[in-house]
Amino acid sequence: MTHDTTLPARRLDDADVRVLLLENIHADGRDFLRGKGYQVETQDGALGEDDLIEAIQGVHLLGIRSTTYITPKVLEHAPDLLAIGAFCIGTNQIDLAATSRAGIAVFNAPYSNTRSVVELAIAEIISLARRLHEKSTDMHRGVWNKSAAGSHEIRGRTLGIVGYGNIGSQLSVIAEALGLKVIFFDIDDKLALGNAKRCSTLEELLGEADVVTLHVDGRPGNAGFFGPEQFDAMKPRSLFLNLSRGIAVDTESLRGHLESGHIAGAALDVFPVEPKRQGDPFSSELQGIPNVILTPHVGGSTEEAQQDIGRFVASKLRSYASFGGTSLSVNFPEMNLPADPAKKRVAYVHENAPGVLARINTLLGEHEVNIEGQQLATRGELGYAVTDVATDVGPAVLAALAALPETIRVRQLS
Repeated sequence: MTHDTTLPARRLDDADVRVLLLENIHADGRDFLRGKGYQVETQDGALGEDDLIEAIQGVHLLGIRSTTYITPKVLEHAPDLLAIGAFCIGTNQIDLAATSRAGIAVFNAPYSNTRSVVELAIAEIISLARRLHEKSTDMHRGVWNKSAAGSHEIRGRTLGIVGYGNIGSQLSVIAEALGLKVIFFDIDDKLALGNAKRCSTLEELLGEADVVTLHVDGRPGNAGFFGPEQFDAMKPRSLFLNLSRGIAVDTESLRGHLESGHIAGAALDVFPVEPKRQGDPFSSELQGIPNVILTPHVGGSTEEAQQDIGRFVASKLRSYASFGGTSLSVNFPEMNLPADPAKKRVAYVHENAPGVLARINTLLGEHEVNIEGQQLATRGELGYAVTDVATDVGPAVLAALAALPETIRVRQLS
């Protein structure tokens, strides 16, 4: 692992912590961090790379959602940044390898909006099966089209779930309760819930499902995952949903299959390119096609979900900034040494190499610093050590720790 050993050692008090929250993060997250004494600034929209570099100067904690991208260039210009909170499920908008090299912890909300996405999927399956979107559009145009043609119940139909993670598995349970037969495919070995049946291949699922819904992550290997070959393999007049990642679906191919009638309807909440700010223009090959529901990436956008996400991720950022805790971090080793207000804490991010803990302890002993509690954990090439001491270690000790060859970042917590 390569890293920047010129980063200054830090002692950071809560009143000194600066926070930048982008993309309309729920007010509960903002208020929680302000209540802990942090300096919090908010902005409504996402920021491009150059604007983010300018805005992030002097910022210790950054909160984003899905449209702000954290690149190596951004991180190179963010020497004060300690942690990033993704106030959403996915973290594909963050270069996790680069954040680890820079010693920046990343947190997300892997469960908080699961129910909201599941409910949207159920609503869209019913809407597509009943062609409600088309009928509503006709009514707004003054057309009374009272017909059962093309409208179907979902009871007894087969739902194929591609990706059986937190969302896919919860959708499985609710769909079965509504009378759907559930089949699923996942590249990992997942336990089937209820009466759901695991398919050994994606092709098996596509050949059986009346409705196919994608719930895959944003890893680069999923770009273009669902294209002409997969749409061809779907049952004639089946339905298609993508509430996962825009890059996963070839929308031009989907348009062709909708226009030919092979796919009877589709609902998409995510797109390969999405506007950065509220009110920005949007365009897609799928606009204007009958029985197609397009929504602006609102799968997790309910008041309940956003409130839960705001509180959850904000609490993780606070735990790391003030106490060094890394519970549920996406890229850091797990660390939860209980905080003692009577002690001082040194947080040390380093290369995972033999003998690091011994060198830390030798150095502290040479400076007559008594260790009262200590924990070390590793994750891949990254190591993280938390050491509790009785008194301030002082700038000389922090500087000495920073000078160790394995050091990525070191700071004393108040």
